[in-house]
Amino acid sequence: MIPLEATLRANRDAGRKLLVPYVTGGLGPDWLEVVRAFAANGADAIEIGLPFSDPVMDGPTIQEASQRALDLGANPFSIINALGDVDVDVPLVVMTYYNVVFRSGHRRFAAALHDNGIAGAIVPDLPLEELPDWSRAADEGGVETVLLASPVTPDDRLARLVERSRGFIYGVGLMGVTGERERVAESARIIAKRLKAATDLPVIIGFGVSTPAHARELAADADGVVVASALMRQLLDGASPTDLGAMVADLRKALDSV
Repeated sequence: MIPLEATLRANRDAGRKLLVPYVTGGLGPDWLEVVRAFAANGADAIEIGLPFSDPVMDGPTIQEASQRALDLGANPFSIINALGDVDVDVPLVVMTYYNVVFRSGHRRFAAALHDNGIAGAIVPDLPLEELPDWSRAADEGGVETVLLASPVTPDDRLARLVERSRGFIYGVGLMGVTGERERVAESARIIAKRLKAATDLPVIIGFGVSTPAHARELAADADGVVVASALMRQLLDGASPTDLGAMVADLRKALDSV
């Protein structure tokens, strides 16, 4: 397993802006090749979405990607087990909803991630107050739980979130669901600045980061970005792993220019 937080900290401290591209697990026969293409073209970590029938935080693009993957027969453990055989040199983190974790069993789910070399988990619908059972199993199983902070998170709660988050702190750039946007929301820059003032954890901003220009703009205030819907729209429209790798390379180039 390649550790998440230690890797991101080392890259950041070396002066590198962080890039975390996303792929929906099971989306087509070549999705593992997409993971490899991301790693080969400058990703610092890779987020893999476990498709779910009711993705409450995801907009239409990720919803479509999830449904298509489910229709192809994907399930959480088929994706997790497949990742155990992927040969990449960057940390992997899964994004899923708590129903999947709960029904699997906390310890079983954490063990499956660890045994397949997956360093972290993002569970966006599990609130801080209900985190202990999962976080205890995750910590004992060597899985880093990434927490999210939104533009309306009050300062006292923000402090608790960054204290408990592992790997990085995920700044939600705008209120609403994931999806492509024409411009960077001002709220994204504000939450980036608030998080940077509150913690030394790597601060990575997602939701609406759609272009290399967006990535470059946000990296002025944050340590890096998550890019999801823009990549998945291209994959849904028939782009190849090579095409997706080229998109990540363009994002990498933009971040390296900051």
